[in-house]
Amino acid sequence: MNLKSSIDRLRSSLLVKNQQSTASSEKPPTTPEIVQEGASGNAPTNVTPACYQFELFPEYKEYTTMKWYYEKQKFPQNLFQPHVGGSDATVMIQGREYINYSTYNYLALGFETRVKQASIQAIEDFGVGTGSGRSITGEIDIHRTFELEVCDALGTEDAVLSVGGYSTNAFTIGYLSRSQDLILYDELIHNSALIGCKITGSRRIAFPHNDLEALEQLLKTHRSNFERVFILVEGVYSMDGDIPNIPRFIELKKKYQALLMVDEAHSLGVIGKRGMGVTDYFDISGSEIDILFGSLSKSFGTCGGFVAGPKPLIAMLKYYAPGVLLYGASPTPANAAAALEALRVMRAEPERALRLQQNAAYFIERAQAAGLDTYNSRDSGVVPIMMRDSELALWMSVRLFEAGICTYPMMYPIVPRNKCRLRFFINTNHTQQQIDHTLNVITGLLKVAPKSKGIF
Repeated sequence: MNLKSSIDRLRSSLLVKNQQSTASSEKPPTTPEIVQEGASGNAPTNVTPACYQFELFPEYKEYTTMKWYYEKQKFPQNLFQPHVGGSDATVMIQGREYINYSTYNYLALGFETRVKQASIQAIEDFGVGTGSGRSITGEIDIHRTFELEVCDALGTEDAVLSVGGYSTNAFTIGYLSRSQDLILYDELIHNSALIGCKITGSRRIAFPHNDLEALEQLLKTHRSNFERVFILVEGVYSMDGDIPNIPRFIELKKKYQALLMVDEAHSLGVIGKRGMGVTDYFDISGSEIDILFGSLSKSFGTCGGFVAGPKPLIAMLKYYAPGVLLYGASPTPANAAAALEALRVMRAEPERALRLQQNAAYFIERAQAAGLDTYNSRDSGVVPIMMRDSELALWMSVRLFEAGICTYPMMYPIVPRNKCRLRFFINTNHTQQQIDHTLNVITGLLKVAPKSKGIF
């Protein structure tokens, strides 16, 4: 049963209870009806072991193929390797320091002394957890302080802080959109948004990446057939590193009376003169965007998520949206305090974002000069280097790890088969020497890379 079905069942249950309470108390009780959803009641036929044995699931076979490939190639294990200390422009793994392009701790705030001290103090004041959801004694003043300060930074009326980034994005969409609504989303939208779309039961249509003409044609064709229409885009796309034309999206959503939601996971803290995301980059007010989603696991260096927007939107999410606040625990004191202090450092020290932007521009300039394809990346902290196929991307990632450089392959089904890549998250603390060394190693490895065997 999906989230929307659960909500509908709950509403039906409340209606029945209300009707029963107004009926005569002398009416004899009846046996409650057993409702079966999505099943005929008959035992399924032609059941094979692949239906109930995990080791025969195709998803597990993908894992075993990858494991076999690592073992056959005698690759060192570069996944799930614990590190010590902070994960910054460099990271310490098994006693060795690596140049690190696999952390989205963009502004190096995850190990910043002021942020750590704020977390420690919050634990001393409130403990390691709040004990319940925010609406029932799980609220602490740090939660509301963060919401007010992020509103001030973005120019929105209100905000709600939640425990998880992925879940906040998914369940905000899942709550707001219904079966009589339409969702139009960029084909490269993050998986958390896709899961949110599936929860809704709404009609869902993807439009080609950043194709505003295609989006407008969809709006012309379908707007009159639905009640609410949502347009979902990202501030910076996490695979390509490009930035959509947000002002033009705002024009379209106003013209067709739709609702625009922008995922700021990889843009807030990174782009713009002050590093404050799409509102800063395009010099617009956050009030121009209906729903602003932010993740705290990127520039903020901690965990959690928030939604900012008009007061009625936030009221609904706070009181009624399952997975945002309802039915969930509240953000821990340590994470909330870290997010608040990180926000304050971000705003006080915009030079952190400017250094990151300069590092990314240098990386792209030097990579392209070396004949490497950085695809669509521009003005962000995400820079891909395109590979011919998945095997080359995987081989390069392992060989770079052996050379003391952390970057990981993005392969099908995460990206299309013909758009495999290595993804580089650029950090405010990367040096030009580290970037030059990295690109020299990459170009050297490409000269000796083996031919692919078509395994993936």
